[in-house]
Amino acid sequence: MLLLLADNPRHGYQLIQDIEERSSGTWTPSPGSVYPVLQQLEDEGLITLEPVEGRKTATLTADGQSYVDDHRAELDSSWKEATTAGPETISRDMGQSIKGLMLAWRQVMQTGTPEQRVQANDLLYKTRKALYGILSSDDQTS
Repeated sequence: MLLLLADNPRHGYQLIQDIEERSSGTWTPSPGSVYPVLQQLEDEGLITLEPVEGRKTATLTADGQSYVDDHRAELDSSWKEATTAGPETISRDMGQSIKGLMLAWRQVMQTGTPEQRVQANDLLYKTRKALYGILSSDDQTS
């Protein structure tokens, strides 16, 4: 967040969108994770939160800018890790697949019949077992 705020002030929703965009869709933080972090950064004196057009907007303080300047390489590497497809990183396609799965599951849970909800949960259970089955197979490649 500090790296994004070094570019320009943002409110929480803008930070959520920018993080999703910069991570190529692999990570979309929830408001429940963004706003406590903003409060902590304000408590630490790295940002100020001020109302702008009805929204609390975060701006780096001088200490916050100094922190970003002193740790830019470390902060930049976080974005590289989030956007580089590799064995240690969730690829963009996988992130989109999980996101689509969660949206479909949520839709069934909100609008489906009790029987459809049971079917959806059973399918997720079987899928989870199948994924673990992939890991336990003798056919692993390195």
